[in-house]
Amino acid sequence: MQLYEYNAFELSELLEDKSISSVELTNSVIDRINAVDKQLNAFITVCSERAIGQAKSVDEKRINGEKLPRLAGIPIGLKDNISLSGVKMTCASRMLENYIAPYNATVADKLETIGAVLIGKLNMDEFAMGSSNENSFFGAVKNPYDTNRVAGGSSGGCAVAVSAGEIPCALGSDTGGSIRQPAAFCGVVGLKPTYSAVSRYGLTAFASSFDQIGPVCRCVKDTALMFDAISGHDRRDSTSAQREYLSCYDSITDNIKGLRIGVPRTLFEDICSEDVLDSFNSALAVLEQFGAQVVDIELENTKFALPAYYVISSAEASSNLARFDGVRYGFRASGCKDLNDMYISTRSEGFGDEVKRRIMLGTFVLSAGYYDSYYKNALSAAKLITCSIKDQFEKVDIIAMPTSPETAFKLGAKTNDPIEMYKSDVFTVFANLTGLPAISVPCGLAQNSLPVGIQFMADSFCEQRLFDAAYAYECARGAIAKPSI
Repeated sequence: MQLYEYNAFELSELLEDKSISSVELTNSVIDRINAVDKQLNAFITVCSERAIGQAKSVDEKRINGEKLPRLAGIPIGLKDNISLSGVKMTCASRMLENYIAPYNATVADKLETIGAVLIGKLNMDEFAMGSSNENSFFGAVKNPYDTNRVAGGSSGGCAVAVSAGEIPCALGSDTGGSIRQPAAFCGVVGLKPTYSAVSRYGLTAFASSFDQIGPVCRCVKDTALMFDAISGHDRRDSTSAQREYLSCYDSITDNIKGLRIGVPRTLFEDICSEDVLDSFNSALAVLEQFGAQVVDIELENTKFALPAYYVISSAEASSNLARFDGVRYGFRASGCKDLNDMYISTRSEGFGDEVKRRIMLGTFVLSAGYYDSYYKNALSAAKLITCSIKDQFEKVDIIAMPTSPETAFKLGAKTNDPIEMYKSDVFTVFANLTGLPAISVPCGLAQNSLPVGIQFMADSFCEQRLFDAAYAYECARGAIAKPSI
């Protein structure tokens, strides 16, 4: 095996034993990026010199006998809407094509403090709006299992880079499934933590009440390791929860005997492909063999989830993106006649079609005469859905469903039909509407040789339950075929 093929927790042990150096590992990752990324387009910016410098610093500390955290010396990528001081942060948009971040996001600070090597910035749907990673100013990201297929979005660059061995771990953002859906499409693990468990300071806002930073990794243990590193209270984020966080990595177990798994079959059986259903049911059977109890449940008001999500998120996007007007920073259109013309031209030329579509929708639902009919009703629907799901956790420990109703679709297949594209998020938006944690884990390959994901959702701050269930399943499932790229 090449160094870039190992999981992060395995690399941590090799680094601790001084079997390898962080510089060797970082060079292996950079070589891998150079070898395959032209085919995949996962990276927007690769910080080779910066990364080698960080790796050398970690190696020197180890030589001097310092005891370092587990992620010290491990290369990690950041989605390009997470601020990293002195490095371009484009949000995959023409609007921020040449913007240099002046400060670190809290998660970047935390990773650098423990000695992680931040290798670069990853491609995404523009301003995190999309379900296929085709909405990037820098071009679509390609699925490593089939480069004619989408990566999923909006954290497609994160999922592809991890799946293809370009990096062991990445941090993405999840607003309506943007970590979990691409993780499912690319055969990796993706966690959307409890809202407020991870600081959003330094994350460019799409929909502030839904956005959450989370890890994308090749295995569940790495995901727990990353969550431990980035979770915790941050005084710079007013939504950050003040509570104690115990190590999920140290507590992870494959003993799930008696775990109650609720399955809302009526929610997904009629809309999932046969391959997805077969893989999902096989995964449940494996969990039952491990001692879990699978029970059918009913989730009320779920038909309102997708429309409620898109109304609320678009409304928040129209507000959050109002700052990009060509006045203070970012792209500014040239040859404008006056201030009004500059505003119109800058936003027309600087934003892509999907971003403009959501801004217009959000502005509409917030406008006088429509606020009560759309935005207010969407908030009410979200509350009903939250109550319905929360009630279930009195009967079950976790809820399981497919991550996506289908495997990765072909590039361009849905770009002319936004409604069909939005349906890709039909199972993932629940966790964002409710603020609950959810994880997607690969559950095999479909007949078309593309990955399928199973999603587990738990009550607030119950990430440990998710890791235990996912780890137990992962151990029983065994390895799945890696992409051939």
